[in-house]
Amino acid sequence: MKKLLLLILLIGVCAAQSQIKFEDFFENKTLRIDYYRVGGAKGETTVIDKVLKYGEWYGNPDQVISPFQMGRNRIKLYDLTTNQLIYSRGYDNYFGEYQVSTIALAGKDRSYFETALVPLPKRPVMFVLETRDKEYVYHVKFQTKIDPKDYHINSETRKRNDIIVKEIDNGSSHKKVDLVFVGDGYTADDEEKFRADLTKYTKVLFEQEPYKSRKDDFNVYGVMSPSVESGVDEPRKGVYKNTVLNCTFNSLDSERYLLTEDVETLYDIVSQVPCDAIAIMCNIDRYGGGGIYNFYATFTASNQRDDYVFLHEFGHSFAGLADEYYTSDVAYTDFYPKGIEPAEPNITALLDKDHLKWKDLMSPGLGIPTEWGKETFDSLNTTIGKLYKERAKKLKSAKTESEKKKITSETRERVRETYAALDKFLKEHPLRGKVGVFEGAGYSSKGLYRPTLNSIMHKFTKEDKSYYPVSAKAINDMIDFYTK
Repeated sequence: MKKLLLLILLIGVCAAQSQIKFEDFFENKTLRIDYYRVGGAKGETTVIDKVLKYGEWYGNPDQVISPFQMGRNRIKLYDLTTNQLIYSRGYDNYFGEYQVSTIALAGKDRSYFETALVPLPKRPVMFVLETRDKEYVYHVKFQTKIDPKDYHINSETRKRNDIIVKEIDNGSSHKKVDLVFVGDGYTADDEEKFRADLTKYTKVLFEQEPYKSRKDDFNVYGVMSPSVESGVDEPRKGVYKNTVLNCTFNSLDSERYLLTEDVETLYDIVSQVPCDAIAIMCNIDRYGGGGIYNFYATFTASNQRDDYVFLHEFGHSFAGLADEYYTSDVAYTDFYPKGIEPAEPNITALLDKDHLKWKDLMSPGLGIPTEWGKETFDSLNTTIGKLYKERAKKLKSAKTESEKKKITSETRERVRETYAALDKFLKEHPLRGKVGVFEGAGYSSKGLYRPTLNSIMHKFTKEDKSYYPVSAKAINDMIDFYTK
């Protein structure tokens, strides 16, 4: 086995660059590999749960090996007859985020379910799972032989009684991006609202460039598996809802982070339709969401800012875009190790100025890095935090309800004025919309840089819903991967 693994690693680079003929290695069916990642900050174990085969495989047969170097994880299939790499995909995952959370760093281990959907091999393969270390180097974490003829592989007909809506049909799934909206927290009585929300957010997506220009490259489906109760879990409020996907706020103990751990049910639901990308639409009016590359995106469907949240989180999950903000609290510790260039296309550690990721998209005349008045912005942002701390201190000493109301009202007004000053700073900035190298990104005030002053991947102001050239190019590259 060690000799085989060494051979696999040696030939992997060359094989990845060769053209794989789909029909030589695969049948046009789906192989689903379910597994658990178990562990925490100090290590992990992978355990196969089950292997299934069913239905058509809907991916692009001309793109079985991914050209992208994104994702902290990577799955690979090696044909054991030829020792050739025949399939690969990068992805991020909930477990990887957990490993750098304060909870995991405190020593608590957890288990997380994951699924790999791959085309069904014609011959036995080696399934390999790789994970990056702190130096961003991939290492094999798990491998196992899978024989497609193994009678233990479950091939039963999988039927559910879910509501399926084909919102947009542009043709063969093999050359389209198949986007699936899955509803959570919609009861049987909420079907009309689910259909309306599906139409609404499909429209939101295709009113926004670059999706607008690429609408003909998408098929869009909606799948609603009715929940017992409307809404989702809100643990800090003591609210728990019986929903089909068990989506919950306070994921990784972050107030607005909305995720599900029930990935098995999620993939049971989406297995009914062609699926390249998943957006979980949660039936609640609270602000929040989440997005994990090649995993899924979540957003709440009834909040006044949910068009922004959906576009932001879908940017993470579909195109592997990074968060470009640095002023909000997050659940991670050292998510981007110092001295390592991030894999995401829209942030950089600027370790090599001569080979900047978006060098060809730079606006003329801008320096590297680009001066943008960061001190002024940071001062305004710090003021907001101070105002909230002052309010908390004053409320503790307040003796009457009228005093408390006055303190709250005064703080709210001063915060509103400060946010207005921040918005004015960004809206009237002479570099707005220009592509440069702006310090402050990826949750770090220093050492990481973003391509524009503001964008939909920031949280500085949610009024700016443009991806701008760098992120737009990454999205177009991903659409090409599924369609070319």
